[in-house]
Amino acid sequence: MPATTSHDARVRRVIERFETLQRDDVARLGEIYAEDARFKDPFNEVQGLAAVQRVFTHMFDALDDPRFVVNEALVQGDQCFLVWDFLFRFKRHSREPQTIRGGSHLRFAADGRIALHRDYWDAAEELYEKLPAIGALMRWLKRRAND
Repeated sequence: MPATTSHDARVRRVIERFETLQRDDVARLGEIYAEDARFKDPFNEVQGLAAVQRVFTHMFDALDDPRFVVNEALVQGDQCFLVWDFLFRFKRHSREPQTIRGGSHLRFAADGRIALHRDYWDAAEELYEKLPAIGALMRWLKRRAND
């Protein structure tokens, strides 16, 4: 089911927030995240709304023009899996637009806010290979592993 046609109000609210997220919206993430929410991605594992807000604040500090495009939403009971593209530009490295493709497993609390958010994406392929110095090393290692 395309994300934009999800019939679940919780999912529609989360998708709209993610796709329109700006730096000023980080202060209002409590509207979609529970106070004791847990968040995990390849770089972070935190618990609590304030910690989740710090992850998103860091995203805006480290990247230019970060934004999410949700392509699919699968919903079953109190769980949801979102398939997304994350678009951004590095502030310090290549100024070329970048895209990370990944997914998020969400579990909703009884009040409809996110209690668990776990992101799945390949940091080596989607990020490290795009960095100037480490990218060359990662691509070489990948070629060696495939020989």
